[in-house]
Amino acid sequence: MYRPALTLTINNARTALEAGLKAIGDGQTEFDLGDLTVVDSAAVATLLAWQRAAAAGGKSLVFRNLPASLQSLATLYGVTGLLHLAPAGESRAASSHH
Repeated sequence: MYRPALTLTINNARTALEAGLKAIGDGQTEFDLGDLTVVDSAAVATLLAWQRAAAAGGKSLVFRNLPASLQSLATLYGVTGLLHLAPAGESRAASSHH
């Protein structure tokens, strides 16, 4: 299962984008972002690209454990509503039956 780790910035966004697209193509419908510690605006763009790719394939992609820094950037850019964020406290097991 693909899970971005530590950084998602302009320096590695293309690699992360490609790995995420492959995971979506393989059927993954949720990404846990809890390991991310360093992000920039490229992270927001990457999440939106993953979201578009999933939607194009008729799937819904859910993001879990969005770090506060990434949440702040998404809010700043006014795109929080475009991202499918798992509600805080929702257990992974409860949502895996979609």
